[in-house]
Amino acid sequence: MAIICLETFIHAPIEICFDVSRDIDVHIESTKHTGERAIAGKITGLISLGESVTWRAKHLGIWQTLTTKITAYTYPTYFVDEMTQGAFAFMKHEHIFETKDSGTLVKDIFRFDSPLGILGTCVNTLFLTKYMRNLLVHRNEVIKAEAERQALQTQARI
Repeated sequence: MAIICLETFIHAPIEICFDVSRDIDVHIESTKHTGERAIAGKITGLISLGESVTWRAKHLGIWQTLTTKITAYTYPTYFVDEMTQGAFAFMKHEHIFETKDSGTLVKDIFRFDSPLGILGTCVNTLFLTKYMRNLLVHRNEVIKAEAERQALQTQARI
């Protein structure tokens, strides 16, 4: 199993970071380079506990469909999305939020495993872990920009 751990500091309140991280529309924006779109389940807005979304995107030159479900949810500090159908043998993404200094520390723990046993493990090691890390880093950059934009708008209204 491959594990990717990331930390992103965002200059925005924890509630904004939490909501932006579970916003389907922000997710689509962060993966637009893959043509990703939500095609079933919760396809827009904020996803919550027990809700599912089915994604369609082109990764590594192949169109893929992946369904995830929110399986754990504690507002505004933690949620988990897990694959229920898709190309991975297993996929679980934990999102952890902590108030720090003048903002929020967002931690991602992304676990996945490819099918096909030892061949899948080789694929993970050779390139898939790096590909997934880059995808998550880019997604976090988009989340950070949007959360900080929303925080500035909120401050301007005060």
